[in-house]
Amino acid sequence: MIDRKVFRSLNILATFHDLGSTPERKRVMLSLACTQLLVQLSTIPLALSVPSMAEDFDVDVSMAAWTVIARLLVIGSTVFFFARFGEKIGHVRVYFTGAIIMVIASGMAATSANIYQAVFWSGGVGLGASMITSNSNPILSLMFNPTERGRAYSIAIVSARIGTLIGLALFGVFLQFFSWRFVALTSVPIGLIAISIGRPLLAYEFLKPTEAAKKLLVSVPSALLMMTALAVFILSGLHLHGGDESFVSSDALQYHLPTHGLFLAVAIVFIFVQWRSRQPYLNFKHFKNREFSMAMFSDHTFHMSMLAVMTLVPILVENGLGYDPIVASWVLIPGQFLGIFLPLIAGYYFDKSKPAWIRPGGLLSIASGFLLLALFADQVPIVMLPVLLLPAFIGTHVFNAPSNAYIMNSLPEDRSFASGVMETSRQMGHTIGATIAATMLGLALPATISFMTAGESETYYRTGFQYAATLVIFTISLGALVAAYQEGIIGGRRKAVLVEVPTSAD
Repeated sequence: MIDRKVFRSLNILATFHDLGSTPERKRVMLSLACTQLLVQLSTIPLALSVPSMAEDFDVDVSMAAWTVIARLLVIGSTVFFFARFGEKIGHVRVYFTGAIIMVIASGMAATSANIYQAVFWSGGVGLGASMITSNSNPILSLMFNPTERGRAYSIAIVSARIGTLIGLALFGVFLQFFSWRFVALTSVPIGLIAISIGRPLLAYEFLKPTEAAKKLLVSVPSALLMMTALAVFILSGLHLHGGDESFVSSDALQYHLPTHGLFLAVAIVFIFVQWRSRQPYLNFKHFKNREFSMAMFSDHTFHMSMLAVMTLVPILVENGLGYDPIVASWVLIPGQFLGIFLPLIAGYYFDKSKPAWIRPGGLLSIASGFLLLALFADQVPIVMLPVLLLPAFIGTHVFNAPSNAYIMNSLPEDRSFASGVMETSRQMGHTIGATIAATMLGLALPATISFMTAGESETYYRTGFQYAATLVIFTISLGALVAAYQEGIIGGRRKAVLVEVPTSAD
């Protein structure tokens, strides 16, 4: 049952005041919030600016989309490396360097003379974002103890949601009346503020690497193998081929089968090298920690569902129901507003009571929102779609901060590994979620869909959405089942008590 005493004493401002009880704690929290805002702002422009960029450079949209692909490739393939490298030379040094790179790359992207320069600098933005996100988690864990991390993560998550809302509110205006270059430039002042706030962190002794960490071996060949495998995996899910965006057409098979095969080959070589290594780059023994592995699995299903929502809902609204793209944006905006306060409540409640229901309940809530949308989307007015999605919005913001805190709490002996795996899983979850959603949608679309009128094709798109939603519901329900077992709700398994292992950095 929900602890009513907790809600009776709920005072968000008072409970969060402890996070800034010292100048150092306040500085770390503000720095993490600013960089999360920066990362989010740098992500949205790349996606929204693609059509305007294509028109400005007189290239196809598919070519301009490489600005987004470049960022995905860089951040997805390097985030684990920078987590390990940050452990060796200092998480703050890598984190701070990432902020500088993001500012420079964003500013240079705005000055791009052609699409190739824009793609290059977009990759630079991804590089900086990778350095920031991979080292934010260890910094947060070093500063805040396990009973504070739910709240600490919630502040960072709220900052990201604010970044999304700023992007949705301002960037459309910039693109409509000015230029995509102004959109890219918005990250520069935010980044400079983040650098100014974060600079004192470089002098904090407790954030500097230990002598043991300085001796850590970061194998370059293993790092390159893992980066290659992850990059190929991301590319294998993208439709970088001619013809329709499909996985089963002739053009698609000629592209996807070789890339999937290449990924498997590189992954097998990487795993073999790690098993033979005395000091592996990716220590598979950590996955024997059941608390960590089960929490990671549930978190992975969560991120798969997140991108499925962002991918499938616009398709349903535009292609399945016949509305303009702006309507699809308005259907999703209420969820961003909820993200301004719900993570704070969830993070607070997780820290104070460690409720067993909060993670499985959040995932089941997301699944129920998808179920309602799949069943009733074509039977209610368009204004009711956000209401149908309300359980999914609530579940998303209830689950996120507690899940991050639980993962970092479950592997205190190797924070950089936990952070690197968590961020890599996030990026791969997005890739897998979008790929699965597109595949299931494609199963319902006939080969003649391109010859149909918009009205004739709507039924097929709605059916495709239901197919894809069914798989999303099944996947995230499986994540909820694992979380419920881990928490002792089902299966008679007693929940393990996560105890922080003291380190010299704490």
